[in-house]
Amino acid sequence: MSQEMDKIYNPKESEEKIYQMWEGKGYFTPKIEKGKKPFGKDQGKPFTVLLPPPNANDPLHMGHALFVVEDILCRWHRMKSEPVLFLPGTDHAGIETQYVFEKRLKEQGKSRFDFDRDTLYRMINDFVEQNRGVAKIQMKKLGFGLDWTRERYTLEPAILETVFATFRKLHEDGLIYRNDGIVNYCTYCGTAFSELEVEHIEKDDFLYFLDYGAISIATTRPETIFADTAVAVNPKDKRYKNLIGKTAFMPITNKELLIIADDLVDMEFGAGALKITPAHDSADFEIGKKHELEPVKIIDTNGKMINVPEKYLGLYAKQARQAVLGDLKAAGKLTKTEPLRHSVGICYRCKNIIEPLAMPQWFIKIAPLAKPALEAVKKEKIKIIPKRFEKLYLQWMENIRDWNISRQIVWGPRIPAWYCLSCNPDIVVSFVSEKGEKVFGKYQDIKKQYDFAEIKKGLQSLTAPKDAVFFLDETPCEKCKSTDILQETDTFDTWFSSGQWPFTTLLASRGSNSKFKMQSSKLRNNLDYTTEDFEYFYPTSVLDTMWDILFFWVARMIMLCIYVTGKIPFEVAHMHCRVVDKKGQKMSKSRGNVINPIEMVDKYGADALRMALVFSSAPGSDVCLGEENFLAMRKFTNKIWNAARFVLSAAEQNGNHKLQTINYKLAPQTEADKQILKTLDETVKEITKDLENFYFHEAAQKIYHFFWHTFCDIYIEQAKKQIAEGDSRQKENTCQILLYVLRESMKLLHPFMPFITEQIYQMLPNKDAEALIIAPWPRV
Repeated sequence: MSQEMDKIYNPKESEEKIYQMWEGKGYFTPKIEKGKKPFGKDQGKPFTVLLPPPNANDPLHMGHALFVVEDILCRWHRMKSEPVLFLPGTDHAGIETQYVFEKRLKEQGKSRFDFDRDTLYRMINDFVEQNRGVAKIQMKKLGFGLDWTRERYTLEPAILETVFATFRKLHEDGLIYRNDGIVNYCTYCGTAFSELEVEHIEKDDFLYFLDYGAISIATTRPETIFADTAVAVNPKDKRYKNLIGKTAFMPITNKELLIIADDLVDMEFGAGALKITPAHDSADFEIGKKHELEPVKIIDTNGKMINVPEKYLGLYAKQARQAVLGDLKAAGKLTKTEPLRHSVGICYRCKNIIEPLAMPQWFIKIAPLAKPALEAVKKEKIKIIPKRFEKLYLQWMENIRDWNISRQIVWGPRIPAWYCLSCNPDIVVSFVSEKGEKVFGKYQDIKKQYDFAEIKKGLQSLTAPKDAVFFLDETPCEKCKSTDILQETDTFDTWFSSGQWPFTTLLASRGSNSKFKMQSSKLRNNLDYTTEDFEYFYPTSVLDTMWDILFFWVARMIMLCIYVTGKIPFEVAHMHCRVVDKKGQKMSKSRGNVINPIEMVDKYGADALRMALVFSSAPGSDVCLGEENFLAMRKFTNKIWNAARFVLSAAEQNGNHKLQTINYKLAPQTEADKQILKTLDETVKEITKDLENFYFHEAAQKIYHFFWHTFCDIYIEQAKKQIAEGDSRQKENTCQILLYVLRESMKLLHPFMPFITEQIYQMLPNKDAEALIIAPWPRV
């Protein structure tokens, strides 16, 4: 038997073949046959994990490699005789994908504004389709036991049908509205972001003190004075008590502004008096609503000045600041300048400064969704692990604001709402004419020069007023019967579609029985589902992801899934660690510290990569990795291989024909025999408990130390003496114990290091299943 094993383990020669064997024999595909036996074992409650969908267009990075945690769980539960579904999928990744594609266009001297919306969408789709298979190939190389027969994609028709149905249900329940709200807008990427998607950095700036006649104010943004609608002071500020209700004067234009009182004003900041610009500051927007101040918009979605004196028109905000400061100084209205270090919001994608803008967006009234999501965690229907993240979740959910679900990009599910242009003539459209001209303006102003068909064909975007009438089906207008209908060009926030992932994936699963409909909430408050997969696998068992998207994704899944299905999406939300370099720095291309997981697999093998990732990764913490970590685990794979070579060789030389019986009764004769079996039993119990508690790093460390030190360094060395010096019975008995401990060790190691363990298991004379992947987990 030893002649079948090379002297050195070569993962490149075996890993792909082993994966093909697993997949070919259907081990990754659970059977829905209630009361029957999958793989010859009693069927219990299914264990379901949905892979957090990686970007369909990008190769995997080291963060994706940490999905090994999910594969460990799935392999362990499969060995416990449970039906296991590990469902794969990929995400269209709206803004990230469009951002990458636009960079390619820029390299070609083009931009997204050169194309109509439909053409640009097809171009991005073709770009994504060229790369969609890359992640799948890489996940197989990492050994992820995913059921590829159920692979899903966020833009496939069956998924979109459910997403649109959820939107219609929300609208029917009165939870969708459009409003001019302050949004975090990136004028470079051309879209709005939720508050938690905005990064904040400390920036050195200046605080400018300006003379407003009766009062002085301090601001960091003098270019926005033309959007001022009032000056506010704190009612408790004795300095300004006599000025409340009186008039201030805007510099440069001399516009009259009412001095108002509001508790939100910080008396200690600057002069203790604020200029109120509701259209371009979130705090001012709240003050404006309270005092019924009409927002004045002076910066457009391109970041340029509008509705300002002519000399500033068309300037970018940064340019306008310098021009306005010069005029304020010349007029004697700039009284003081102080250095200021403060926090500013930047786009997480392109790192440009976020511009707060008041503009029409689509919102979800989130409070009715947040309440049951809060209760689900408080009542422990859903457990968040580690526990410390539960507190963070509760804080977020108790202070949650309405969710802006619209994005001003092309790549993604388009919001299913339609406008009649005849009834809404003040809708602003941007389109490419048949002559290739870029046309922008209100429909009522351009319809005489361009017919509707040309506008629709070349449409790039539209902006409808917040009170525009819309309907949810593409039909002639019920009011005026016009067929001049355009669909909303905003797309859904990526998190809106991925937030429905637990049920959209299972409702879209294969089978002729997969059609469903979303019932009206007036009739019932959940999905009328008919798919076997949804009935059998939902709710899922564990959601594993990184802690930094606890709110972005986890919280939104809990809210949307309970709202639509009436059930929680998963029983456990496990927050795994973040991979950083050996200096503790976040990996990024700009730092040059990125480690490509596939390169490490090619160099050291998938098992070494997997074990290195898990070995030092405490839940919800950072794991520091350098190439030396993978090298260390490559040495461990060699240790496993060499130990197996010795055991199989010893067994072959000492009566291998007698060792075929799986249930051979072990008869420990020496103290070493008794100790190894006792320690093995203890290790099985400890590792099982660690896996139950999601202590993957501790389980990995325990099997590592047991195998290398207890089994190899101590017992195998003692076994060599027993075989050399003992009688035939002792030789045979020692070999039986060696084979037994090797087999059970392969089982314990298998969830972490599946390839080498499967290869060794297939060579064992005492294997107790067709394949290790479905072998029984050691008894506790």
